[in-house]
Amino acid sequence: MEMRDIQFTKPNFGESPAKFFIEVRDELKKVTWPTKPAVIKMTAIVIGVTVGVSAYLGGLDFIFAKIFEIILQR
Repeated sequence: MEMRDIQFTKPNFGESPAKFFIEVRDELKKVTWPTKPAVIKMTAIVIGVTVGVSAYLGGLDFIFAKIFEIILQR
């Protein structure tokens, strides 16, 4: 797909922007929001996984940097 094939359109607010935002508010009332303990638990999991993956990738980077350093010294 080329850039000239992309169609950009304005958002459709329907009859009026006010009605659009009223409908948005009504839909947000239907959302089941997580509890505070669930948010804390999920946030801790995300932070933990991020730290773990960062440590793993940092370790691999360190190992490969040392390998290339040894190879290039010869």
